[in-house]
Amino acid sequence: MGSNSSKHKKQVPSQERRRNQGWHGLLSNIGISFTDGLRHLGPPVLATQGMVLGSGAPIPEDLLPPGHSPQKPGMESTLPGFISVFLPEFPHRTFTGQDDFQILGFIAKGSFGPILKVKDRLKEKTYAVKVLPKSEILKHGVLEQSKEEVIIQRQLSHPFLHNLQDCWQTQRHLFIMCEYCSTGDLYTYWILKGQFGDDEARVFAAELGCALGFLHDFGIMHRDVKMENVLLSDQGHLRLADFGLSRRLERGARAFTICGTIQYMAPEVLSGGPYSHAADWWSLGILLFSMVTGKFPVPPEPDHCNMLRKVRDCPYSIPKTFRPALALLLTEVRSHL
Repeated sequence: MGSNSSKHKKQVPSQERRRNQGWHGLLSNIGISFTDGLRHLGPPVLATQGMVLGSGAPIPEDLLPPGHSPQKPGMESTLPGFISVFLPEFPHRTFTGQDDFQILGFIAKGSFGPILKVKDRLKEKTYAVKVLPKSEILKHGVLEQSKEEVIIQRQLSHPFLHNLQDCWQTQRHLFIMCEYCSTGDLYTYWILKGQFGDDEARVFAAELGCALGFLHDFGIMHRDVKMENVLLSDQGHLRLADFGLSRRLERGARAFTICGTIQYMAPEVLSGGPYSHAADWWSLGILLFSMVTGKFPVPPEPDHCNMLRKVRDCPYSIPKTFRPALALLLTEVRSHL
């Protein structure tokens, strides 16, 4: 994961001011204030976390919650007491007076809030922290989903999973902390490279297959296997990430929710179920096919109905350039649905 770089080497002063206001606005909204040129944590949200702003890329203004403006970054609507609502999955923390974390920069815009790169001053380690405003969680009706995400990740530890390091809450926000993968995600690597050879695909298939098999043995469906959710460690190994859509499903049980990323969805998911853990293997097959050919077997459609029709009509012919082992793997993945 990494920050998005600007397309222009130099920006006019007014653009720079607006950009900085957006950065300051978001951080002020999660409790970081700016006084006399010094950047430090202040009430009401992250003062207990001891984070200090370091150098990093600007956070876009569109990350600001509705009703917030760069001119009034610290203004926040009055919210009910959410602490008991989000416990015990997210413990309430207070670290008053300690400089625990340093914010190094902005990694990405998540579904409901920013993902920040932070450094643990005591451990001298770097992590990725997902910041989730409670107002957004309740607004979009994903409270149980947010709880399930950390409940699942707390139960799991595997070399090829993006393991949870910690989670906590303040009055208005939830925080989910995982290891920081400086090499980035598989999708970015794929875009830069164009396509992968069979040898690389074999390693990726083995590591992701191990990760999915481990999840399924625990009765957990990932439900959003895609290149963007596969991170690369400093040693070049894969980490399957983002358990926001995951759910526990007993063997023999079926799910019916249409969710995931449309070009990776199995036909059973696109049609609204019933589907099982096997849908994850379909997504893995799409991922591997796309990695090796440089394109998706079926380009994404704007809606589920059109996508389902095209997925069902696609002949899924295996290119003759594929090695027999890869061709057999993709054929087996499709036949087991």
